[in-house]
Amino acid sequence: MPQAPVIPKATPRQHDREIVALAVPAFGALVAEPLFVMADSAIVGHLGTAQLAGLGVASALLTTAVSVFVFLAYATTAAVARRVGAGDLPAAIRQGMDGIWLALLLGAAVIVDVLPLAPHLVALFGASHTAAPYATTYLRISSLGIPAMLVVLAATGVLRGLQNTRTPLYVAVAGFVANAVLNVGLVYGAGLGIAGSAWGTVIAQCGMAAVYLAVVVRGAREHGASLRPDAAGIRSSAQAGVPLLVRTLSLRAILMIATGVAARLGDADIAAHQIILSLWSLLAFALDAIAIAGQAIIGRYLGADDAQGARDACRRMVQWGMAVGVLLGLLVIASRPVFLPLFTSDSVVKGAAVPALLMVALSQPICGVVFVLDGVLMGAGDGPYLAGAMLVTLAVFAPVALLVPALGGGLTALWAAMTLMMTVRMLTLWLRARSGRWIVTGATR
Repeated sequence: MPQAPVIPKATPRQHDREIVALAVPAFGALVAEPLFVMADSAIVGHLGTAQLAGLGVASALLTTAVSVFVFLAYATTAAVARRVGAGDLPAAIRQGMDGIWLALLLGAAVIVDVLPLAPHLVALFGASHTAAPYATTYLRISSLGIPAMLVVLAATGVLRGLQNTRTPLYVAVAGFVANAVLNVGLVYGAGLGIAGSAWGTVIAQCGMAAVYLAVVVRGAREHGASLRPDAAGIRSSAQAGVPLLVRTLSLRAILMIATGVAARLGDADIAAHQIILSLWSLLAFALDAIAIAGQAIIGRYLGADDAQGARDACRRMVQWGMAVGVLLGLLVIASRPVFLPLFTSDSVVKGAAVPALLMVALSQPICGVVFVLDGVLMGAGDGPYLAGAMLVTLAVFAPVALLVPALGGGLTALWAAMTLMMTVRMLTLWLRARSGRWIVTGATR
């Protein structure tokens, strides 16, 4: 467990070093997460089409169930970083333990709901009669690992707040390797089929949670922080997470609306949309890594009562976001001839994807600013504003996107609406950043 870091002087070079030191390992950990699903898909895919389809439905449900609780990482990062900036490591770890206890409570509640409702949830997602039994089996078994998954989120937030993104990277990589080995052994070696894949994932997630807990518990003992659940602290963590939950649900609604509109445009358009959305999500990992650095750095500066340092760090990270966005946009344009054939040989799908892909490339600098400012405001604990801004964005995007099919627009028009959505987000976040109202110093907001 690291000692409280010394706050560096607010110079561009020092900010650059710190951003890179935090963002690069964070990016590695973020990329490792979707590899779990990819490994499961590759292993289960050889069992048969029905099993793979069942895995697809169950994975979508699990991903949704876990992603709505991502505030466990975000809110914990900001709260812990403030305490670190204030030089109070015991309180920082205590704050992190409150988030971990909240994760365990939420995980238990999800299990209680998912186990009896699994068949109904699978049916709601439209699984075929052949795939539904496999989806139900996978969902029920994998739900047992949800508390561990949520603990991983909260504990990751603790370490990020402590300015440590290397440990989450190591744990994520080790977890991916363990998950792949367990899946192969249980699916084929033990002959458990799709149930073996689910159990392998549960064991790997529990192992990751155990490692995180060992790190946090060791730090708590070193600094004399209590490990007991504290009702007031857990309640405070939940209250801080509610606005971020609203933000996350609003963003999920935007993505669901976009997919629904693409489906109405036709098979070629929805196929192209899925390809572009997968790329957009991959690009988001790179930008989100800078945002994670922003959460940790800004929270620490504000906890140290260094308002000017927070402003300077924010300005430098925005520059990073714009620069990385430009670079990613150029990479998308340059890799277009290679990227599309990896996913499809259908010329119609390619024809629909190319102009929309160019729209994605042009929007990357905007996305860079959005992700960075989102991370800055999260680090400042400005959750209520983020929730309100995302609701405004949803209110603007939804009618525009839903009009695309009615007005005869295609996939490019839909991704123009997505670019409008990101532009609205950028404007709302920029106005807040410029106002300075997010700058509230002290160990707590």
